[in-house]
Amino acid sequence: MAETIIIRVQSPEGVKRITAAKRETVATFLKKVAKEFGFRNNGFSVYVNRNRTGEITASQNKSLHLLKIKHGDMLFLFPSSPAGSSSENMDTSISQGLLRPLGVPHLVEDEIDQYLIKQDGKIYRNRDQQLCRHGPLGKCVHCVPLEPFDEDYLNHLEPPVKHMSFHAYIRKLTGGADKGKFVALENISCKIKSGCEGHPPWPEGICTKCQPSAITLNRQKYRHVDNIMFENHTLADRFLDFWRKTGNQHFGYLYGRYTEHKDIPLGIRAEVAAIYEPPQIGTQNSLELLEDPKAEVVDEIAAKLGLRKVGWIFTDLVSEDTRKGTVRYSRNKDTYFLSAEECITAGNFQNRHPNICRLSPDGHFGSKFVTVMATGGPDNQVHFEGYQVSNQCMALVRDECLLPCRDAPELGYAKESSSEQYVPDVFYKDIDKFGNEITQLARPLPVEYLIIDITTTFPKDPVYTFSISQNPFPIENRDVLGETQDFHSLATYLSQNTSSVFLDIISDFHLLLFLVTNEVMPLQDSISLLLEAVRTRNEELAQTWKKSEQWATIEQLCSTVGVQVSGLHEYGAMGSSTHAASSAMWACQHCTFMNQPGTGHCEMCSLPRT
Repeated sequence: MAETIIIRVQSPEGVKRITAAKRETVATFLKKVAKEFGFRNNGFSVYVNRNRTGEITASQNKSLHLLKIKHGDMLFLFPSSPAGSSSENMDTSISQGLLRPLGVPHLVEDEIDQYLIKQDGKIYRNRDQQLCRHGPLGKCVHCVPLEPFDEDYLNHLEPPVKHMSFHAYIRKLTGGADKGKFVALENISCKIKSGCEGHPPWPEGICTKCQPSAITLNRQKYRHVDNIMFENHTLADRFLDFWRKTGNQHFGYLYGRYTEHKDIPLGIRAEVAAIYEPPQIGTQNSLELLEDPKAEVVDEIAAKLGLRKVGWIFTDLVSEDTRKGTVRYSRNKDTYFLSAEECITAGNFQNRHPNICRLSPDGHFGSKFVTVMATGGPDNQVHFEGYQVSNQCMALVRDECLLPCRDAPELGYAKESSSEQYVPDVFYKDIDKFGNEITQLARPLPVEYLIIDITTTFPKDPVYTFSISQNPFPIENRDVLGETQDFHSLATYLSQNTSSVFLDIISDFHLLLFLVTNEVMPLQDSISLLLEAVRTRNEELAQTWKKSEQWATIEQLCSTVGVQVSGLHEYGAMGSSTHAASSAMWACQHCTFMNQPGTGHCEMCSLPRT
């Protein structure tokens, strides 16, 4: 037996491997642990068991061999509780299996995950009249409940389910005799492990202890999201209007919520309630995202509305017959479904939105962030196709190991090691012309190994988180179409929507964003009550906010642009006295700058008042 052993040490910041000698003393070993994790000698405790029993201390003055610590054993490190903190809360989080990085606040799983963890998840079957030979209270192999990960059941659904749900996968891992006591969902790393002192750093040296393992790509058996549902067709139609009017491709972020998908055992559905379109430059063949100064504010407003960013959507549409309104069917099994560049973009988005997971030492595993593409279908009509990329793809993208091929969009390319970066070998399995399974180096790589398809649907009975108007408020960042968000468009919108229910008028996602982000009268600090009214569909709260000074100012600003708006204050409506109009601040129709009363030209753009 070799004298050198490797011991795994699990802490809230992940699992690290410590190299030690069999005859090494505990004190020497603990110094290595402190150095590896960046602790002072007294800043942590190490235990043999996860439940904090069998503590290993330097005072024991014994060797690792005498303590029966062998090669490959797992030890558990817990930081010392800082003064004034509650060690009871730490114990609770550890007992629930939720590990988090040091210095990071307590990570809480998504509500849908907390809900599904508590569900039975089993597939109950009725008594088979032909095969079951027992009484009504008995069970046999023909009617006993099935586990949510039963492959035969999933394959016989209509349509067949190729990927079990993520929570069904967890049930499979934790369903053995040990109930998943030793299950840890470790994220793949393609980087050299730090702290190896036996040789010079890369590129001068590398060894088996710090070298990342080679990756063999496998089609992922589970998926984090099992269905994508747009609440109504109007959402999709308004997004597609940009392409219909310009012929240029377009991009948007999907805002919604995660709910239970009951068609698949322990499934998760991403429900889309709104689409936000960030600044971008689109052509017929390309898309370029620009810096969005409003990105954080949009996320904050969505959170107050009970929504979150659940995915992204883009178009890849080419008109085939303008008279019939058909589009070209170009993405199929004979070409490709997602290009390598799109897979890399999806991987980037998924890495930015990790899925918090209690079974991962890192506190996160995979992602629920989805990709939706609007493209031509077999019937030459617009279809919405949903995807995610696998966790293996996320790791390759995160560690900058994957590149697209310039002339073949369906192929990616695993980078080769250089003096700046070590890249592990990446393989995939294929079938040769003789029917034999062979292992190929991923240079190039068919991206179909990285893709997980997700069904995208629309409900039979439309759902409306936000009100739908025949004359909706303009969508942001569509200046190229001449559709601008300003107080003139707001006044026009209010004049065309004369509903007596104020909540119906104001419940427009793009209108709410304009009220918060406009430069003339931003309401970020005074709109919380209105957002709560929209979130809870409470007309009384909306009416309370309508009586506020902020809305009165908004009405006055709208009255200055020359649009007759129902319900505005008398002094601001069209047809009021010239003296009243001239004594109020007025907004330039060209640049929306607010000018002082009585001025005849805009102080910003110098154009005359109209």
